[in-house]
Amino acid sequence: MSLSTETSKGVPTPANGSESTTHAFAQMKSETWSVEQSAQTYGINNWGAGYFRINQAGNVAVTPKGTNGPGVDLYELTQELQDRGIRIPIMIRFPDIIKERVHLLHSCFQKAIADHSYKGNYCGVYPIKVNQQRHLVQELVKFGRDVRLGLECGSKPELLVVLSLMNTPNGVIICNGFKDTEYIETALLAQKIGREIIIVVDRKDELKIITETAKKLNMRPKIGFRAKLNTQGAGKWVDSAGARSKFGLTAIEIVEGVEFLKKQNMLDCLELMHYHIGSQVPSIQSIKSSLKEAARFYTELYSLGANLKYIDVGGGLGVDYDGSGHSDSSVNYSEQEYANDIVSTLQTMCDEKNIPHPNIVTESGRALVAHHSVLIFNVMGVNNLFIQEPPAPATKKDPALMQEMQYIYEKMNSENLNECFNDLMQAKTETLNQFTYGVLNLTQRAWCESMFFAIATKMLATAQKTTDSEDIVAELRERLCDTYFCNFSVFQSVPDSWAVGQLFPVMPIHNLKQEPYHEATLADLTCDSDGKIEKFIDTETGEMKKTLRVHPFKEGDAPYYLGVFLTGAYQEILGDLHNLFGDTDAVHISIHESGYTVDHYVPGDTVTEVLTYVQYGRAEMVDSVRQFTEESIAAGNITKQEAKSLIKHYEEGLSGYTYLEEME
Repeated sequence: MSLSTETSKGVPTPANGSESTTHAFAQMKSETWSVEQSAQTYGINNWGAGYFRINQAGNVAVTPKGTNGPGVDLYELTQELQDRGIRIPIMIRFPDIIKERVHLLHSCFQKAIADHSYKGNYCGVYPIKVNQQRHLVQELVKFGRDVRLGLECGSKPELLVVLSLMNTPNGVIICNGFKDTEYIETALLAQKIGREIIIVVDRKDELKIITETAKKLNMRPKIGFRAKLNTQGAGKWVDSAGARSKFGLTAIEIVEGVEFLKKQNMLDCLELMHYHIGSQVPSIQSIKSSLKEAARFYTELYSLGANLKYIDVGGGLGVDYDGSGHSDSSVNYSEQEYANDIVSTLQTMCDEKNIPHPNIVTESGRALVAHHSVLIFNVMGVNNLFIQEPPAPATKKDPALMQEMQYIYEKMNSENLNECFNDLMQAKTETLNQFTYGVLNLTQRAWCESMFFAIATKMLATAQKTTDSEDIVAELRERLCDTYFCNFSVFQSVPDSWAVGQLFPVMPIHNLKQEPYHEATLADLTCDSDGKIEKFIDTETGEMKKTLRVHPFKEGDAPYYLGVFLTGAYQEILGDLHNLFGDTDAVHISIHESGYTVDHYVPGDTVTEVLTYVQYGRAEMVDSVRQFTEESIAAGNITKQEAKSLIKHYEEGLSGYTYLEEME
């Protein structure tokens, strides 16, 4: 029986607020909810790597040394930081996590070296392009001193940064990127103050500059060759490696480079062979395949007479952003497996050629710093599509479409759910068509849209209790998802979410003892339609979903805080000034048994600071507005007191935060 044929029997007109409607939300919630269910919903125990968990208060806790170590309640910390005058949104950095990551990677390689009786050493290197924030790099140097952690620079400005911070005994400095004579001369001169600097030849033209500059300075340079492998990696950054990659020497160029160094009597200066297969490599098989090809380059170079000491396997060590183990935002291997495969592969291929085992260099940046940083922001408002109350009942005088939708609302139950769902989708299409052709007026269209969401809300509650209705539930969740307007900028704080579809863990940092029974996407403060996050972890399937489960929000309620986790790699340094939203306030928090300390506070950009980046001067702007007010005073359009108030607000705005601030 088609529902639409029954309208002739009359449309029931019960009063709004019937029991089935009033309790539509309640029917969606479980009778009981636990922090364990929240942990499963957001997958925090999968991607949290032991650094993040939900405590018994229902808040996210940060535990740098694992669940049995000291921790801090992230929700309480956020409130206390605001009490100190630090503003939302806040980038919170936990250097204790960096320390744990540095020592974890080093210990994995030490174990692999011991297990395989490998004769070379391990030397980690942090590529500062991943995040050049001064406090962060200083912390990496400090935490890495006892494990010889080095630094990598990919440009002349980065080299200058590295030289000012790096003083680790025997720590290696790797120089990559495009190089001119000044870059190379600076690197060579730094050898004279005791720095272990290796200049990597990324383009064949650089080799001549290096040798000529070294002769001019009467020095023996330490040179590396970057090989352009044919083997590609995997994941979002797969094109940064392979035969058509931006950097690296082909086999022909490497052979020519060896001959050139022989003629210059400098072949003994060639100490390192380097390659790179991309960032965030999700599959261990890709890592192993590229390593085998690179190891062959190494053994052949050694056979040609090169005095090689190091093999630099580059970056690529991934981070498990979603906990699935099988997506581009995840990895199917552990840090220990990564170390084991590198050590064992190099050992096998060098032993086959009877060549000494090289010292191993890794340029793992993302794996060292991604976990340590969390962006916290508040929800400012919501576009709520869940409608508990239907509109006023349709009458026989209303268009047939309205009567049909009224009938669907009243007669829908678990037995006719599929039929009602199909009729509802048809009614939505008909609403637009009939409005376009003048059958429905604007008020009637508004009624149909309101009734659509009321039916969908009630239908979702019914479908969730019905077996074999997963498709309907999924469709309705997406159609009914709210838009939560949030106090941050995607382009400034998580640009990879927008630019390359990177998946970051996102979740509320409190209220996790209650069920999050709404679905939402997150919109930022920018006026760009791309300024939103609408890709989230689906812990049930391990795939990506378009909505995030959240708690209901009403303007005027207590602040509702969300966190974007694992933002420590690339995000801050890649952020742009879309709509002139600048850097957020940032703090460095150290955690110990008795609590925490605020080690550093880095104020976010003021409006004036952001405007200077685009060549606006504060004084000229204030003077211009003041002249406009004087003209308006003379014309009688504004009083002197109003003009004074405008200038006051204007100057305060220039000194203020670029993000929305709570009124005092």
